[in-house]
Amino acid sequence: MRPFSQLSPEVHQYLLVTGNYWAFTLTDGALRMLVVLHFHQLGYTPLQIAALFLFYEIFGVITNLLGGYLGARLGLNRTMNIGLGLQVAALLMLTVPAAWLTIPWVMGAQALSGIAKDLNKMSAKSSIKLLVPDTQQGTLYQWVAILTGSKNALKGVGFFLGGALLALLGFTGAVLLMAAALALIWLASLLLLKKDLGKAKAKPKFRDILSKNRAINILSAARLFLFGARDVWFVVALPVYLSSVFGWDFWQVGGFLAAWVIGYGLVQSMAPAITGKAQGRLPDGRVVFVWTLLLAGLPATIALGLGSALSAQTVLIGGLLLFGALFAVNSSLHSYLIVSYAKEDGVSLDVGFYYMSNALGRLIGTLLSGWVYQRYGLEACLWISSAFVLLAALISLGLPRHAAR
Repeated sequence: MRPFSQLSPEVHQYLLVTGNYWAFTLTDGALRMLVVLHFHQLGYTPLQIAALFLFYEIFGVITNLLGGYLGARLGLNRTMNIGLGLQVAALLMLTVPAAWLTIPWVMGAQALSGIAKDLNKMSAKSSIKLLVPDTQQGTLYQWVAILTGSKNALKGVGFFLGGALLALLGFTGAVLLMAAALALIWLASLLLLKKDLGKAKAKPKFRDILSKNRAINILSAARLFLFGARDVWFVVALPVYLSSVFGWDFWQVGGFLAAWVIGYGLVQSMAPAITGKAQGRLPDGRVVFVWTLLLAGLPATIALGLGSALSAQTVLIGGLLLFGALFAVNSSLHSYLIVSYAKEDGVSLDVGFYYMSNALGRLIGTLLSGWVYQRYGLEACLWISSAFVLLAALISLGLPRHAAR
């Protein structure tokens, strides 16, 4: 393996972007767990906790649209640096005295964090398209799977980090430590990252933020329901259920969700092997439909199990593990197809539009997670999850398929 300094300028820059993305992901996962557990401890209802993430998701929707446009005009490295700086600011907003940590203030901090997260994601995912020729789709699938899987594994580490830091340092101490560490990475990024990666040759017009590609539009709609299906029970309902019904403490909740997301990331990284890349099979619309359909009945099955005489812990934990494995393959298939469908010049426009749908699905899921859990319980969240996955499967029937050999 060649030393880092001897890599081509493009690969050198991409690795720096990826490293920044990983560092950001650690703080993003930790912050989410910190906010959910800390404000649940303060007596906030599940719906109020969900409201804290409202602007995080709303601004994620807006950022993916505008961020793709900015990435194409300014370069992906600039959008990455802006994202890192905003995340540092968001963390510092949460270090104020406890009396200032009102719902509007925390929502404002989450808005900055949502903008930062999606600028980072869009920059990293778009960059990979520029490194792999269109003729090497198998390599592209592998690289996307590794990037996506490693990111989610690190987000899982971030969940554990959030629970551990809350127990060891308290809320303010944990957030201060993360802000200081990320500020150092941001300063290094300002010095090392160049400003031209991913800049479109032809200046994009503002109207170009909306995709004109039918396949991307269909994939985006399926992605919306797929991620709404996950977050409708995972974001607020699950951590609160584990804490209030099972009586788990910070370490147990943070540790379990961390292990789940790490395993989820590892399965994502292995998705090419699971779906037959070694035999020359590349994903298409038929493969996406089959894998989505396999997932559709699982949340409803978990809900039925929770209402039966079976052990609730066995049903929920076992169901979660299977859900994570199937969802990871689905997510990896989607992540490959959007990069494959996107045009190379101004790639961030197509990727940004797609992840706008992702953020919209997360927003819907997050809001429903708090409200439905508070009114009707975890089982209702799971039934909605199954309905959303089924919709994603039906929508994916419209995706292009490989010609029969």
